[in-house]
Amino acid sequence: MEKRKFRINLTILITTAVVELAVGIFVLLYAFNTFNLQNVIAPVTLGYITLGVTFFDAVLCLILVAVMNRLREKSDIQMSDVIGTDIKEVYLFGKIGLAVINEEGVVLWTSDLLQQRQINIVSRNIYEWYPKLKDFNDKEVGDTLMISENNYDYQVKYLKAAGLFIFKDITDYEFLYRYNKEQATCIGIIMIDNYSDIVGNSDVINEVVTDVRSIINNYAKKFNCLLRPYRNDAYFAICNYQSLSDMKKDGFTLIDEVRKIQVKETIQPTLSIGFAHDFPDVNKLNEMASNAIDIAMSRGGDQVVVSKYGSELEFFGGKSEAVEVGNKVRVRVFSDSLMSLIQRASNVVIMGHVDMDMDALGSCLGIKALCDFCKKDARVVYDPKLTERKTRTALTSLYSRDELYKLVCSPHEAIDLVKPETVVIVCDISRPSLTMCPTILEKTDKRVVIDHHRRATEFIENPVLFYVEPGASSSCELVAEMIRYNSVANKIPLDPTMATIMLSGIFLDTSFYKAKTTGLGTFEASMILKEYGANNSMADDLLKDEYEEYALINKIIATLKTPYYGVVYCVCDENEIVERSTLAKVGNQCIQFKGVNACFVIGKTAEDEVRISARSDGTVNVQILMEKLNGGGHYSSAASLTKNTTIKAVEASLLDVLSTYLSEARSKADDEGKGN
Repeated sequence: MEKRKFRINLTILITTAVVELAVGIFVLLYAFNTFNLQNVIAPVTLGYITLGVTFFDAVLCLILVAVMNRLREKSDIQMSDVIGTDIKEVYLFGKIGLAVINEEGVVLWTSDLLQQRQINIVSRNIYEWYPKLKDFNDKEVGDTLMISENNYDYQVKYLKAAGLFIFKDITDYEFLYRYNKEQATCIGIIMIDNYSDIVGNSDVINEVVTDVRSIINNYAKKFNCLLRPYRNDAYFAICNYQSLSDMKKDGFTLIDEVRKIQVKETIQPTLSIGFAHDFPDVNKLNEMASNAIDIAMSRGGDQVVVSKYGSELEFFGGKSEAVEVGNKVRVRVFSDSLMSLIQRASNVVIMGHVDMDMDALGSCLGIKALCDFCKKDARVVYDPKLTERKTRTALTSLYSRDELYKLVCSPHEAIDLVKPETVVIVCDISRPSLTMCPTILEKTDKRVVIDHHRRATEFIENPVLFYVEPGASSSCELVAEMIRYNSVANKIPLDPTMATIMLSGIFLDTSFYKAKTTGLGTFEASMILKEYGANNSMADDLLKDEYEEYALINKIIATLKTPYYGVVYCVCDENEIVERSTLAKVGNQCIQFKGVNACFVIGKTAEDEVRISARSDGTVNVQILMEKLNGGGHYSSAASLTKNTTIKAVEASLLDVLSTYLSEARSKADDEGKGN
């Protein structure tokens, strides 16, 4: 039938063309009096001939069109003829449309619903009309697609065997879904990070606090958010999802506006904000918002954490480096609570992170000293294969085999040591997947976390106690304060060897007190360790490089590239496996170069893993950048780990992250510097 229609259309086209061509040629011959036509045929006669030919052509076309219409009427199928009048009404009432196609995808027939909605696709290729429908060729029978056409939403199903597309009108459902989603309740908490510091400046407290509160209220009013203060330094916020989406698109500029306020050029007010959404129970949303604000505070504040139920956390801001709190009361309370928990335990297992460095080892040994004081059996999880070379050397050179047997245990032995009443203390890491032995965390609910890195999305689940202080320079600093500041009557003993290793850990993480995280507490912790007999010279020796490592560091630095102003990166040889500490040393050296604001060092640390070690001078938040690559760390010192990949692939991923998020990661100080 389709071929017959094509032949008729072709006949009409050819006939019309031939007649028009003949008339045109005859007119030209007559105009130039070829063959003396003007004397043979009078003008009146020419007019009659032209009218006759035109009439003949028109009649012929009408006849062929009539034949075409007759054929179409015979081939057209009414919906009532296919499914019956009653079923037709059912389909129309249910707003269901049908379309039948041939093997080439040409539409042979459509139901009344599609015709009523001006979807005239008969004799058209359905995949050219809506290319998204091609996805059905890659899907199994039963899958559906969502499409929109002429302001209607359809759920489409394709029955391949019958060549039938079913269009179900879901416009009303989609409208209700979008409306309910936009109006869904979102709960948030807004907190002034350093309220107590601002209050300390009594001569300007009224002005500063008033300014901060005014900015918060104006921002909430702008985005239709209801605020209720529930503490001097905190607000409870309620809004719908549309308002939260608008604030996310705005980038939560509220925290930037508050940061512009300064008190006597020494204190900069900042906010921490936590929002929760996508769950129907407001009590659960309140719990999620509380967890979000805790994460924002534990990451150093000055940022927003948005928690969507069942999804990864979203982070905004974080442009200010964590400020050292220096609250000895908090240290004392935590230390007392920790020792009380240890005293009630059957035994204690202490562990750091994989590729254990001097800071992780030193903090573990400091906790071991606390356990010894509490007269509880405690062992440090140690695996030579998961420990940096310098750390292995320190343990084997400073302790005899018998001493090591009483001090450490393998991950396999640690699993057997863990009982229901065992306390597991994790130092220098808060991500369970990066601990020395993640399995033991699942065997007890008595878990303690001590860390100085900013808290990531992944966190050890439900710790009994946790002390995450991003403002501290190292975990050894935190543990040294716990040993000194507590409520016990007698001084807690600490072996000079342990104190030396802890001091070496501080040296490592502060680059010998040159890092931005070095503060008053760092020097106080060093002084505490010196009182316990820490040896400066030995602590330095534990970190010294061998000639081969020094040569390797220079070789890696020689690959330095500058993709952006002030940002450099180095790449190790694809076939060379290097120590994680070596990557860190390359980064530490590069960041000392003039004009370098941030440095990234990429290298293989095992056959199946590639790491990035990131360093910053404080003008770029490398933690934000590393989190985009499934890593984390400090504002100015961070890292990431990628499994089963190549250095080139990680390099490409790093460049993609830099192109997308570098401007976000640059701090306000760097932006102002470039503007001058």
